[in-house]
Amino acid sequence: MKNQILIKPIISEKSERLSGKLGQYSFVVDKKANKLQIREAVEKQYGVTVNRVNTAIMPSKAKSRNTRSGLQKGRISAYKKAIVTLNAGEELDFFGE
Repeated sequence: MKNQILIKPIISEKSERLSGKLGQYSFVVDKKANKLQIREAVEKQYGVTVNRVNTAIMPSKAKSRNTRSGLQKGRISAYKKAIVTLNAGEELDFFGE
């Protein structure tokens, strides 16, 4: 299987606010992808023009929860996040409305 650049969009309150006000959309992307590859992947998949791409590597986090058998410890994996800014007047529709 070939390396997929865009893994999934990030749907949260903050990302919805960014998309509504500034035309910025957030994606979880492959850790080895660079900004040019991310730009090409978004333009090809959604048919829009990308103005700017910002990336950040989000660190892993330790998580714990209490269960009957005691404290369960685990980790949330680290991932790379891309915030894509589109040209004015363009938008992405994740939900097919």
